[in-house]
Amino acid sequence: MSINCQTCLIDGEWCSASDEAVVPVLCPSDGMQFTSISSGGAQEIDKAVRAARNAFDHGQWSTLTATERGRLLYRLSTAIAENGDRLAQLEAQDTGKPMKQARADMVATARYFEYYGAAADKVHGETIPYLNGYQVQVIREPFGVTGHIIPWNYPAQMFGRTLAPALAMGNAVVLKPAEDACMVPIALGKLATEIGFPPGAINIVTGIGAVAGAALAEHPGVDFLSFTGSPEVGVLVQCAAAKRHIGCTLELGGKSPQILFADANLDAAIPVLCNAIVQNGGQTCSAGSRVLIQASIYDQVVERLATAFTQLTAGGSEEDTELGGLISARQQKRVQGFIDRATAPVIARGQISEKASDTGFFVAPALFGPVDEQCELAREEVFGPVLSCMTFDDESDAIRIANDTDYGLVAGVWTDNASIQMRMAKALRVGQVFLNGFGAGAGIELPFGGVGKSGHGREKGFAALHEFSTLKTIIQNHG
Repeated sequence: MSINCQTCLIDGEWCSASDEAVVPVLCPSDGMQFTSISSGGAQEIDKAVRAARNAFDHGQWSTLTATERGRLLYRLSTAIAENGDRLAQLEAQDTGKPMKQARADMVATARYFEYYGAAADKVHGETIPYLNGYQVQVIREPFGVTGHIIPWNYPAQMFGRTLAPALAMGNAVVLKPAEDACMVPIALGKLATEIGFPPGAINIVTGIGAVAGAALAEHPGVDFLSFTGSPEVGVLVQCAAAKRHIGCTLELGGKSPQILFADANLDAAIPVLCNAIVQNGGQTCSAGSRVLIQASIYDQVVERLATAFTQLTAGGSEEDTELGGLISARQQKRVQGFIDRATAPVIARGQISEKASDTGFFVAPALFGPVDEQCELAREEVFGPVLSCMTFDDESDAIRIANDTDYGLVAGVWTDNASIQMRMAKALRVGQVFLNGFGAGAGIELPFGGVGKSGHGREKGFAALHEFSTLKTIIQNHG
């Protein structure tokens, strides 16, 4: 077991928590501890924020042009790609996900820095026609110091998704990764320092969310916050931001529907429906956790889903099965609780590999239906490999059921009828709609975010660059 307690990156230097406190790190595939991280707190957060402020106001980071920042981001992208196998192994050990998913995550993470590296010098301002004798310009400027609190389900991807656009705009960042999975963010921080990011541009403080995360959210030196996690913690982050009159981007989960009309191509849909709920063990905010099926094809769809589910296997990362262990014993217990309390019939269950460790955090995929639209499985985010089948009569009924949730992140619509596609896309209260599909890889170029309990603000694409910047209007009276 490797123990490395210098996991906080502050002003270009790696250090331990001031009180030497540590947090054990467990492998979900076997439940065993394989390392520890520093349990940073308010003191480390304060040092990190001050380092970021100095880098933004006075340090080398403040002198770089947008083109130079972009080149640094691109160099980091290249370094991630070159170290992809090593990083994927670390990600799989830390999160429990199969190696094929961990490798895909590294490709996506590298792409984030490639995309925003290329975009860094392409955020243009504008001029506005005004009164005679005046010249008006509108420019985008970085906030200054941005705070980033990321979750444990996609630690590598979230590092890229939130830090790359903030850095591209010129902000200096302080990252608080999730204590349950932060080994790759630490490794990425080391790569960033090795390839030449100036001290203070990227700061990382590991530790407990209720301590280090809360300290970052409440720090008066932070100019903007980005948070991905539970709605409950999202409320706390937003309240902390509101007290200081700063903005925040929140991505807080979902209860995403996939809607199958009678003319849906089931050969194309069934594999996608299964993958959308077992991807990353179902621990995905945009997981397609509800399948709304037009009544006339319900039996046919359920039969095919049941066959597919019985072939799904959960296993250790090295087995490369369809899904791995859940992140922790607590998460395993939570998901199993939803399954045990379910009032709908169990249609089919996947299996746990015979090779899987008895001490790993595994849950076999579960398919339920028909699920009443008012029950827990239909309304609460399970965040595990649990799929609920529901029926609808017609287009208006599908819209009603799909929108009858506190969440609004992603939806999928399966039909060859172009008119239905567009009417559904406009009627669904979500941030992203897929037509005859669900998910687009990492979708780095595609604005992503939700409404309602799913949060607000947008990540990915050029929208993220706008989130991490503010507008300034310059009015010149030249006579």
